[in-house]
Amino acid sequence: MRLLALGAAAAALVLTPGTASADELPAFDFSDCPAPPANADPGTWHCEAFVSQGKLTVHDREIPFGELRMTFAEGRVNGQYAQVFGALRHAPVPLPGIPGATIQLRYGGYADFLSTPQRRGALDVYAVIRHPLLRKDCHIGVMHTVVHDDPAVPPRIISENPRTAYFGVVDPDLAVPATSGCGPLGRLVDRRLGLPSPSGENTFHQTTYVRYKPL
Repeated sequence: MRLLALGAAAAALVLTPGTASADELPAFDFSDCPAPPANADPGTWHCEAFVSQGKLTVHDREIPFGELRMTFAEGRVNGQYAQVFGALRHAPVPLPGIPGATIQLRYGGYADFLSTPQRRGALDVYAVIRHPLLRKDCHIGVMHTVVHDDPAVPPRIISENPRTAYFGVVDPDLAVPATSGCGPLGRLVDRRLGLPSPSGENTFHQTTYVRYKPL
């Protein structure tokens, strides 16, 4: 999901407005950067490391995700745009409304970071829910999120050397399915969270720092 095009080499991500200032840069980690394809056009590839603050609002329930990190590489193969996903990393955080439960986002197997006039990118994620009374494979998803520019957090360049940007994206149309694999208490979790929740009832927001590294 080429989530942000800042000039010719910019890209973005999927998630929600946080409280961090664009003047307080996080530490960037490029260890998950994928290698370009064997037939990649030389000199066209770079890795993008994202550090985001995100949240999901389901009806009137807000689920803060805290920090999310993602990496992917993009460039050209035979003159055509190409991309390779790296990793999505998110530590479990408390799940509001269910004492003792945590929620953790994981990569759902699909990413498209090529920006278009209609959207900035798309990403599939699912959410693992952990609680002593729930089965180990309890989760929500897969959720297909398509993000757009957030007018409240317009993109800006923080630094040119190394190239670093800050921006916000939003998905106002995310559909959130009911839980799966949770066991007998799954229906209780669904009631607490208001699931399933159709498109138009939920909003996925994210503010993101991104840094670029040539490959």
